[in-house]
Amino acid sequence: MTDLSGLMDHIPISDIARKLGVDESVARAAVDAAVPAIVGGLAANAKSGGEKSLESALSKHAGRSTKLADIDEEDGKKIVKNVFGTKTDDVVAAVSKKADTGGGIDFNAIVQQVLPIIAPIVLAYLANQFSGGKSTPAPKAEEQSGGDLGSLIGGLLGSQQGQDLVGGLLGGLLGGGRK
Repeated sequence: MTDLSGLMDHIPISDIARKLGVDESVARAAVDAAVPAIVGGLAANAKSGGEKSLESALSKHAGRSTKLADIDEEDGKKIVKNVFGTKTDDVVAAVSKKADTGGGIDFNAIVQQVLPIIAPIVLAYLANQFSGGKSTPAPKAEEQSGGDLGSLIGGLLGSQQGQDLVGGLLGGLLGGGRK
């Protein structure tokens, strides 16, 4: 079963911490809150008619590296904009609040930097899961034998961490898809 912990294992937390110049615990808190938000945003978009667009994005990210040095942050910014649309600032604020461990750290700024770093990693992970771990383009949902895209994302969101963040904190923001 695919869950958020499997995805989190692919996120280079210590590399992100070094890149941002923050303690690893700060980077982990931001990533732990941001990953379910991205997955939840993808799910909301797919439910509101964006499944074909998501399949296309997954096919472009299949087989991509999740190493920080290989991440295209400009692509990540486009992903974040496509996932959250005009609600991006609201999502950043909600994720920052969830991630905030205290200590006077500006989590808003950290989350703004983390989202475009991890968005391509999330898509690469989903693409590889959707295509059965092969580094070939993701098949269309009707060709896929291991379940559909909705089931894959639903499995990620089915974890307690995913339900807590998406259902409680971000549910109102993402419930109807991006606007």
